[in-house]
Amino acid sequence: MTMKTLIKGLLILMLIGSPLVALAETLRCGSQLVSIGDRRFEVLQKCGEPAYRDLVGYSLSKNERREYSVEEWVYGPDNGMLSILTFEGNRLSQIERQRSR
Repeated sequence: MTMKTLIKGLLILMLIGSPLVALAETLRCGSQLVSIGDRRFEVLQKCGEPAYRDLVGYSLSKNERREYSVEEWVYGPDNGMLSILTFEGNRLSQIERQRSR
């Protein structure tokens, strides 16, 4: 089993286990917006330090023989919702919103 398959499997299990998960293209941080494709430093400038950071693992790029890190940042809870930002390499690749427990 490759690392990429393992990461995808874990993400699928997380989504199935969390019934109130919404995917978004943007996230509001105060008066600023972060969007898919933003760099880590841009998100850090707009949103500040996350409450939690987790290195999920590593993945291979599709077109090149290059490995990059996959990291999740968690913000919140804000009005009962957590914001989970996934970075692949240096770019924001996914924004999830989920009700905190």
